[in-house]
Amino acid sequence: MLDKEKGLDAVTVSTPDHTHTVAAMPAMQLGKHVYVQKPLTHDIYEARMMTEAAKKYKVVTQMGNQGGSNEGVRLMMEWYQAGLIGEVHKVECWTNRPVWPQGVASPTGKFDVPKELDWELWLGTAPTRDYNPAYLPFNWRGWWDYGTGALGDMACHIIDPPYRVLGLGYPSEVECSVSSVFDGPFKKYFNPDSAPASSSVHLKFPRAGKPDVKLNWYDGGILPERPDGLDPEIEINSNDGGVMMLGDKGIMMCDVYSLNPRLYPQSLMENTKNVPKTLARVPEGHYLQWVNACKAGYGKNKLSSSFDFAGPLTEAILMGNLAIRSFDVKKPGVKKGSTTFPGRKKLLWDGTNMKITNFDEANQYVKRNYRMGWSI
Repeated sequence: MLDKEKGLDAVTVSTPDHTHTVAAMPAMQLGKHVYVQKPLTHDIYEARMMTEAAKKYKVVTQMGNQGGSNEGVRLMMEWYQAGLIGEVHKVECWTNRPVWPQGVASPTGKFDVPKELDWELWLGTAPTRDYNPAYLPFNWRGWWDYGTGALGDMACHIIDPPYRVLGLGYPSEVECSVSSVFDGPFKKYFNPDSAPASSSVHLKFPRAGKPDVKLNWYDGGILPERPDGLDPEIEINSNDGGVMMLGDKGIMMCDVYSLNPRLYPQSLMENTKNVPKTLARVPEGHYLQWVNACKAGYGKNKLSSSFDFAGPLTEAILMGNLAIRSFDVKKPGVKKGSTTFPGRKKLLWDGTNMKITNFDEANQYVKRNYRMGWSI
């Protein structure tokens, strides 16, 4: 397309996760502005490369986490900056995803490739394998070669508000717990090809001059513990998901896309009436904000989720997947089932250098091995 269509100003990328970067990077290298759906990339390394490329090629960028342009997240930023909930020490995030198969056995069988499908092109960066209808058109999200699971699908919407509100950066550590594939009485196993049916991920974010923030993620319908200060009648539901930011003066909550922001105890909502609106709003919405910025030119308009924000956010989120995928990796010579498995230990992360410092085997998931003919 880029070879044929010389007059393009901008490109939008809505392919499966594993081809976001190889579609967007050539466009940026030609000076095309890009809008890329969430998560920005399939791997941590790709997110860093995309962030750096946006600056190098001076193109207007936006990730498709449209809640970043909503009124809700700006209200929460103003409420937090006004000190209504005090200092936050813990964040709880959750989703009902996946709503596609995950934590299942790898598919088998031989199938003819549909005549309308270019299977080799669809595979893109992923390893060569036979076509199977279990992978597409929709269920690719549950397979690590193509998707990023429930965390990759929804965290860019759900973790976005606390990431913005609290000014988070790279996490310093991560640990997780995951469900297994059931295969008969007393027999379970972890399928390294498929994201788990449910998981919990625990990240720690250091902050200069402020307390560290512990951010907990739950998917597959798992919900966080009800915190002190939240009335028993207040519902914590698994419909799409939500966020709780726990401060020393109160609790701030919202739904997916930063919708329905609110404070608890409910008496704190009275105080929001006196908080001035200091942040610029985006009445035109997330998509048109990017279009207008493209027309204005690089560096002229501020965007809600340009890659200098979306890249680090994506890296932090994909840290959770690094932990999940490392859950069943063992050190050479260690028997499976021993207590040295990283799923039962904390992984320490050097964000600047994109490296796990205490379990080198986990670093294989920082950057994927690209199939011959595909690279960035």
